[in-house]
Amino acid sequence: MTDTQTLALRTITSFKDISAHSWDACANPSSLPADPFLTHAYLSALEHSGSATEKTGWQALHILVEDQQDNLLGCMPLYLKFHSRGEFIFDQGWAQAYEQAGGQYYPKLLSAVPFTPVPGRRFLLVDGERQNEVAALMIGHAIALCDKYQLSSLHINFIAPEQLPLFAHDDLLQRSGHQFHFENKGFKDFDDFLASLSSRKRKTIRKERRKAVEADLTIQQLTGQQITKEHWDIFYDFYTDTHERKWGSAYLTRTFFSMINQTLADQLLLVLAYRDGKAIAAALNFIGADTLYGRYWGASEYHPALHFELCYYQAIDFAIANNLKTVEAGAGGEHKLVRGYLPTPTHSAHYLPDPGFHNAVKNFLSSERRYIQMEHEALSELTPFRKGEVSQKRKTDMETKTYNIDGMTCSGCTSALEKKLLEDPGIEAASASHENDSCDVTLDPAKVSDERIAEITDKAGFEFKGTAG
Repeated sequence: MTDTQTLALRTITSFKDISAHSWDACANPSSLPADPFLTHAYLSALEHSGSATEKTGWQALHILVEDQQDNLLGCMPLYLKFHSRGEFIFDQGWAQAYEQAGGQYYPKLLSAVPFTPVPGRRFLLVDGERQNEVAALMIGHAIALCDKYQLSSLHINFIAPEQLPLFAHDDLLQRSGHQFHFENKGFKDFDDFLASLSSRKRKTIRKERRKAVEADLTIQQLTGQQITKEHWDIFYDFYTDTHERKWGSAYLTRTFFSMINQTLADQLLLVLAYRDGKAIAAALNFIGADTLYGRYWGASEYHPALHFELCYYQAIDFAIANNLKTVEAGAGGEHKLVRGYLPTPTHSAHYLPDPGFHNAVKNFLSSERRYIQMEHEALSELTPFRKGEVSQKRKTDMETKTYNIDGMTCSGCTSALEKKLLEDPGIEAASASHENDSCDVTLDPAKVSDERIAEITDKAGFEFKGTAG
């Protein structure tokens, strides 16, 4: 129990201990875009298939918050981790340094979706007025667990930008990175997307797409019940071969794919390449409310550019045809940039109770953040899209204004505000500073008023204080 009179807090060690209906009401409330990786079906499949269990280094300690009527108001996926595999926010260097100094880094606590480098909500909250209270209670309890069991650290990985203000905790260190995402800007079809690229990049992609199928390959997209057991058997052979060659044993069991095919079939896209009627490569995607998530790939034969075709171009095709806003192609891969996938910030938060360790990592993150920012700016300059698409008239009409904003405490907060602002089509650029409590916004004054900036700021969780000067 907690000191809060009307709320109760507990942890569970298995998804068998919570109903799918209760969990999913928190994970995917009707007011937010549905995320397949937060569902009870997906997370319980990881557990019950033997993929993410205590035996494989993932001991569940999920946090639940309930009211006096036992209604679930919030939950937080949490694991006691005995290694750093399957996380994609890399802290192995921290572990090595801590252990060289005489500490024991493992086990540690981790809030994340196992093996899934997808930004998402880490506080799962039902719609209501008490969300901030419930979130504060959960992060407080996670920190208390870390202290109680004298663990080296607590990590919250791949935090959705809109939830960053909820992690603006004095004891949490913020870390940034980036992935490469495709943004569907209302393209009619793939050719319309190509028309937005520079001539050279457009020719390169067309050449790659021709090369990918020139050995008489055919490509098929399958969703839902079109995906049979035979397809999964073929795909799993490709998946395990890829993982064993690159990283050792595969994370996911064959049973996992059977389970999600039963519970999440309509949210699956399997892309297969065939030669002479035999499947020789495959890529698996998950379909969200407005995003296609590229996850796994494998092949039994090498064909030039086939990886690009199945993983990136087929995903763009599907997203455009189904009016999806984004394609997230997973972790890493600067080669995605020239294929229309642009650098997008990612965020994590870390609690390190040892003062010396905390300060050492804080100094490292300060340097790393500067490097990440420079790298992000350099990559953004390499965009394959055509320069100068904005007309001179529009450039003349654009205006840069500085606004005073309260409540930003870290780089994660500034990124969250910038992303919200840039969703408005009348805003061309946004640069926020938590040190100066301000944000420079380049906007079309005919389309974006100060009241609109105040509205967006409020939705991002910060306080609009008017224009500067």
